[in-house]
Amino acid sequence: MGLLAHSVIPLGIDDRWDDEPETVSVPIMEILPGDSPRLEGEDKVHVLRLAAIESPLPPILVDRRTMRVIDGIHRLMAASLKGRKAIDVRFFDGSREEAFLKAVEANVEHGLPLSQADRTAAALRILKSHPTMSDRAVAKSTGLGARAVAELRRSSDAVPPSNFRVGRDGKVRPLNGATGRLRVAELIRENPEASLRQVARSAGVSPATALDVRRRLERGEGPVPCQRNTGGAAESRRDPVPAPVPAVVGPPSTVTLEKLMRDPSLRQSELGRRLLRMFKENVLGAKEMTDICASVPSHCIELIIQLSRQNSQIWEDFAQELNRRARIVNPES
Repeated sequence: MGLLAHSVIPLGIDDRWDDEPETVSVPIMEILPGDSPRLEGEDKVHVLRLAAIESPLPPILVDRRTMRVIDGIHRLMAASLKGRKAIDVRFFDGSREEAFLKAVEANVEHGLPLSQADRTAAALRILKSHPTMSDRAVAKSTGLGARAVAELRRSSDAVPPSNFRVGRDGKVRPLNGATGRLRVAELIRENPEASLRQVARSAGVSPATALDVRRRLERGEGPVPCQRNTGGAAESRRDPVPAPVPAVVGPPSTVTLEKLMRDPSLRQSELGRRLLRMFKENVLGAKEMTDICASVPSHCIELIIQLSRQNSQIWEDFAQELNRRARIVNPES
């Protein structure tokens, strides 16, 4: 999350790393664009500022498994703009969700600030992938206020429910104190010899709460000091918003395909030939689409519509990935 301690550069880029991972030099062409929390994409003006800095920039953070940038896409584009063939990299090991959380935290701590919309969208995504993170922990990671995070959690149907929260200190706290106390009572009855710390850890409560429950049980009282019937109406759920239907992407033109078919850089690699075959099938299939459509059995129509839209989205994602790659190779375009 931090950067090299001896690299002091302008533009707000931090110079601290938590665990000081090893820095290695990696060819720029081997690095892929990452899952950026910036909704509007990269800032070309910021790239030009970085490219104008003569001193070495701090290393970027890259997911070791996917080779995608977690933190430092502007530095990567600046290095490419200056004609560099390689860049200093520090690797991150973790899941896709953990990598995104790391990216948000890194961008909040240093470099070009995230916009309010960026932070809000990132917080909602983190709540979906880490529903047990406390509001304060999410707020710390995204640069939002805890109240704003709590409102996001309440207003979104996409955030999975959770009976406990994990705070910034790593401690587990139940949302409902009664639930935690009832769990302590259950554990004590199942294993009276278990230590209070063990019971507290399993129930997600503090040792003091576990001690209070045990003393209440010894006195013949209930585990919860004051049980009330709230009788509140169940929280209403909003109707789910239908997912947008991706636009169908038309097949490439015959002229464009013929030009690509003559390109030796594609024809001489197995993956290149495979890509050309996929395009060729699309072009040939498009000419017969009317007849194919008429031949589809009525009981298969809905399934084929669904599959067609999924394939359309695959090609759209592929085009967007190439577009992101092109911006790295040629940031001025």
